[in-house]
Amino acid sequence: MFKRTLTASLVTVLALGAATACSSSSSGSGSGGSGGTPTVKLMVGGIDKQIYLPYQLAQNLGFYKKYGVNVVLSTEQDGGTGAEDAMASGQVDMAGAWYNHTIDFQVKGKAVEDVVQLSGAPGEREMCATKSGVHTAADFKGKTLGVTDLGSGTDTLTQFLAARKGVKTSDFHRIGVGAGSTAIAALQNGKVACVMTTQPTVAAVEKKGIGYSAVDVATTTGAKAATGGAWPAAGVIARTDWVNSHKDAVQKVVDALVATMHWIDQHSAAEIADKLPQSFVQNQLVTKADYVSALTQDKGQFLPDGIMPAGGPKNVLSTEELVGHATSKVNLGTTFTNDFALAANKKEGFTTTTTPAGTSG
Repeated sequence: MFKRTLTASLVTVLALGAATACSSSSSGSGSGGSGGTPTVKLMVGGIDKQIYLPYQLAQNLGFYKKYGVNVVLSTEQDGGTGAEDAMASGQVDMAGAWYNHTIDFQVKGKAVEDVVQLSGAPGEREMCATKSGVHTAADFKGKTLGVTDLGSGTDTLTQFLAARKGVKTSDFHRIGVGAGSTAIAALQNGKVACVMTTQPTVAAVEKKGIGYSAVDVATTTGAKAATGGAWPAAGVIARTDWVNSHKDAVQKVVDALVATMHWIDQHSAAEIADKLPQSFVQNQLVTKADYVSALTQDKGQFLPDGIMPAGGPKNVLSTEELVGHATSKVNLGTTFTNDFALAANKKEGFTTTTTPAGTSG
């Protein structure tokens, strides 16, 4: 899962909110709260990252409230428990995380599933130092590459991109550099030749003139070119036993996020930015103009209807197999469900454009 740096004030606010939620009613999570409204705790793997903006946007648009669920958002922090691990251990009910974690958990004997898919691409770019000489993954050989954390989604994806170009993992070195200011410092100081990162870090690197985008897996089009197909990343994952015992709450969360995805599809990057917290779109890394420009560039990563795309799970599994994290024995049909997203779209009469993945992925 991704670790990154937030502004101190944002971390404090979110941490206090999460702590309050946990201390007030950990046993009541997902069940009827005041007035029969279920409360769901959802931790995001970097809530201020553009790839994860739908979770907070849904809150700011009032969609969780509209669809009858109280969602308590929190965010993972550098050096802390990853969102997916917090979910698996029961600290929170759901995680805003990458789909590939469901495959990793199944390999480890844990049943976790994706209940709504928000993106068809990782939203990441391989940002390389100006004089690195890296232009494709074939140039990774002999280089030190930065990833969010060893074992994270960016780590897996970096190894996969290299393998597709015939470069073995043993041919290059990987280190964890986080995101935001720490990733930028690693690139600027020559600690790494490249770093896989997302917006708004990408925009900051470009604005400082210290690096360029060598490999694009930020948009669905870019992901298809780099990985061979759609590569579903950001979504909502939860333990299957929790999903089965809280279907009403899950459906309401998905209803809200599907409505958010349609809203994103129908609005400009500037309009989206206006609905997000100021600290997300204007901070020590980027100006609001930079943020809007970056979102305009990478907005194509978001799926408009929350549906897991056909071929996506298979492509992600092939990634996991190539880097040695999984085998073809994985039952893809239990790692995701489109039932909630299809019901959400039908409820509001939304037109869907994503071809749903079948049980074989």
